[in-house]
Amino acid sequence: MPNQPAPNLLSWASEIDEGAITQAARTARLPFVSGHVALMPDAHVGIGATVGSVIPTENAIIPAAVGVDIGCGMVATETTLTAADLPETLAALMPMVEHRIPAGVGKGHEDPAVDRALSDLGLPHTDLTPKQTKKVSEQFGTLGSGNHFVEVCLDERDHVWTVLHSGSRGIGNQLAQMHITGAKKLMKEQAAGLEDPDLAYLVQSTPEFTAYIEDMLWAQHYAMASRARMDRVLINALFRVVGKGERVRTINCHHNFTQQESHYGKTLWITRKGAIKADTGDEGVIPGSMGTRSYIVRGRGNPESYNSCSHGAGRRMSRTKAKRELSAASLKAAMGGRTWNADRAAALVDEHPDAYKSIDQVMADQQDLVEVQHTLRQIFNYKG
Repeated sequence: MPNQPAPNLLSWASEIDEGAITQAARTARLPFVSGHVALMPDAHVGIGATVGSVIPTENAIIPAAVGVDIGCGMVATETTLTAADLPETLAALMPMVEHRIPAGVGKGHEDPAVDRALSDLGLPHTDLTPKQTKKVSEQFGTLGSGNHFVEVCLDERDHVWTVLHSGSRGIGNQLAQMHITGAKKLMKEQAAGLEDPDLAYLVQSTPEFTAYIEDMLWAQHYAMASRARMDRVLINALFRVVGKGERVRTINCHHNFTQQESHYGKTLWITRKGAIKADTGDEGVIPGSMGTRSYIVRGRGNPESYNSCSHGAGRRMSRTKAKRELSAASLKAAMGGRTWNADRAAALVDEHPDAYKSIDQVMADQQDLVEVQHTLRQIFNYKG
């Protein structure tokens, strides 16, 4: 159940730092925020708006609240495979995934099939440079960096799932940065007294708002289609290694996005910055950190959260602090016998499980937001 740490702020987080509450309270004070800001159990400080926050706005949107990875989210596929079907090790899967799903900052690939996959998406509202247009094609179906990942998991029945986390890659970032900068410039010209420049907003019915919405929606579609493509590639590789297998179902959901919804009798823009839509019956994917559990959930449609839930475990340490205080050796110990990028442990310390909140506590905090369908444990992890 939520508590109220500040006016117009409801929080489901049993563990949250004061900086996140202070930041979210600034957002809640904006005049076009219609109702309370909802903080999910994984909430932590972000740029501008708090990661793990749900922001209801009327006739305006904050581009930085959606963030620079527009449409970032999760895709998970349940298969007919069980643990008994798997080989003794999934080591043969790692080079196939590394080759077919490139990961890292700026990484792309040349794939003739991509152009066919992109034909239905078209291009964003903003005119792209030739370099950006090339980026759209090259980075479609690639993972990215940071906490983006590919996993193979077993649920409580020992059924095999694949799980993947990625967003709109370089083009989504560039479009977002362009509109965030534009919003800040407008605020400066209008001498708007914002408590935080990153809360710069665009007003509905203006050309700038319309351009942002069109680019943002395009980036969301791009991200979802890119995840769907990687999911197909991953499933095909897994089935090739195992020698058999079929899909049962796939769940593909955003956790950095905004859309119009009806709440409390009003049509509002609901911005979920690190949060999943969890209306009654909505299926979602909530990953833990490396070495911990992930969850397949069904939404309960809690109106106080604007039908939302957490998007993951949520950081308790910055990447800089994690690299300073945690070690590659302890990360290797936490990963146990899983197949993962163990040779790159030193570079992945900032993704150490101890850098994140307890996913089990996060799930306990949001029992009124979602019901758990399946609990997944990793047996293969490929990190961006």
